[in-house]
Amino acid sequence: MGRKLDALLGRKFKTSKLKTTVNLAISRLSLLKNNRLARVTITISDVIQLLRLNHHQQALLQIEQVIKDQNMLDVYDMIHTYCYLLIQMINLVDQVNECPKELEDAVSNLLYAAPRCGEFPELQKIRVILTRRFGKEFANDASELRRNCGVSQKMIQKLSPAQSTLECRMKMLTGIAKENGVILQLEISSSEIRKEKVMEKKKFGKKISFFKSKKYKDATQDAFEAEAYVSAAAKTSTELTRSESFASDDSDSDSNGNELCYSAKDYNTLEVQQVNVRK
Repeated sequence: MGRKLDALLGRKFKTSKLKTTVNLAISRLSLLKNNRLARVTITISDVIQLLRLNHHQQALLQIEQVIKDQNMLDVYDMIHTYCYLLIQMINLVDQVNECPKELEDAVSNLLYAAPRCGEFPELQKIRVILTRRFGKEFANDASELRRNCGVSQKMIQKLSPAQSTLECRMKMLTGIAKENGVILQLEISSSEIRKEKVMEKKKFGKKISFFKSKKYKDATQDAFEAEAYVSAAAKTSTELTRSESFASDDSDSDSNGNELCYSAKDYNTLEVQQVNVRK
């Protein structure tokens, strides 16, 4: 509707406004990352203090906040990459009415992240500009995760409000304890971790049944969401075959490749890895 109105009124899209807003967003990212890094540092210090006082269960609870903050730092890195790509290819936005293939990933991920980063006003403005340029349907496809929307699975996982698994929290807590010379006294066995995974699998199964039984107005959107749940359930089922004792784990890296888990060394040095843009 926005593009049609602009055409009727003879208004031309100005890439300068988009470029200025994207540059402001990049500047804002530095501030947001510094604030988030400070939070991570404080929370990790609290975890270490709790471990030294033998309050291991409380420390395990605090780990969840560290994971969420680190996930958001990863999201900021992804947004930073997409913003730079948008600036480099800004001329393509001006030349065509539809979103160029070269920018579909960047634009879709920015549209999806915008409503989930409420403290990021510049990103909200970018969303408004891109929605006006490429249409509400394109924007809704990304924000509502409709089929072939172009939003990366990593972005979806990092912005998920779901709690991290016990396995992930234990892995991180073990790493932090090892780095700081603290002996863990948590009585959490691998059987308890497997039990949690079974519960997660049951939850996924209920959600899949819900998608199959209910009638939807938008069949394509719901099919995409159902497929995502099936994929997650399959992943959970696969992990059930693995059993390991975290208290004796001497490795600083996650051999299972779980993106939500990080080593203590990464947290103590606070090095945030740059995310490669999916091509």
